[in-house]
Amino acid sequence: MDWIERVAEIRRWTRGGERAPHKPLLLLYALGHFQRHGNRPITFSSAEAELKKLLKEYGPPRDTSPGYPFHHLTNDGLWLVDTRHGPGSPGPELGRLRDSQAAGRLHPDLARALSEEPGLLGRIARHLLDANFAPSLHPDLCLLTGLDLEASEELRTPPVLRRDPGFRDRVLMAYEYCCAFCSYDGWLDGAAVGLDAAHVRWWAFDGPDDLTNGLCLCAIHHKLFDKGVLGLTIDRTIAVSARFVGRSQASHDLVLSLSGHPARTPQPGLDAVEPDHISWHSRQVFRTPARG
Repeated sequence: MDWIERVAEIRRWTRGGERAPHKPLLLLYALGHFQRHGNRPITFSSAEAELKKLLKEYGPPRDTSPGYPFHHLTNDGLWLVDTRHGPGSPGPELGRLRDSQAAGRLHPDLARALSEEPGLLGRIARHLLDANFAPSLHPDLCLLTGLDLEASEELRTPPVLRRDPGFRDRVLMAYEYCCAFCSYDGWLDGAAVGLDAAHVRWWAFDGPDDLTNGLCLCAIHHKLFDKGVLGLTIDRTIAVSARFVGRSQASHDLVLSLSGHPARTPQPGLDAVEPDHISWHSRQVFRTPARG
């Protein structure tokens, strides 16, 4: 059985066309638990708060119940749920999951394969990360789910689908090595430092490695852009989520003061970000509403 193919079949979109990382987040959490504790059951009551945090930080812009993936992942042949009444999930309702003392675990066939095949856990984790999240979010996701990617040597093998190594150079050159949001332009020993080429539409969701989908952003604004704190409007002004709270002068200067300011554009003659990619980010990543 090819477990990577099985994992790849997990649905990535809701019926309404919204990004759906609910099941991948639960599976990453379960893989981290497996690394530490084997296939010991995970009670819903013990995991609820952590799953809620993962969904709030890395899920779609709207709030999602942790009961949804805990129940529905059972449909993919990767996850089993039992209750004090016997096998089978009681459904996605939080009250039923709590009252029935529901507990989930990886399917025994998957758990056996993870134990017998060195590197399989790492390959599955890498696929889930690459297929569902922007690269800037991977380290924090691993930390929150308890995954140790360095534990598998095979994880260091690049994924089959390769990013264009020239993407960063083209984007930074187009923006003259300057953050499109704050104008940071630091160099160290002749090389740009702290500047990234950010995908507007995530590479994991068919975002192309070309200038019409790229922004030169400093490291902090790249992370905030991928977390949905910052966004772009169609006329390429900077949007700041009204859900962001920052009381310090630094938060004001680095984030709040950007609201409504025009983003830097590429050099004359080079392509700006396409509206379709901006719209995707606004729907799938940015945490609405925007500040006025």
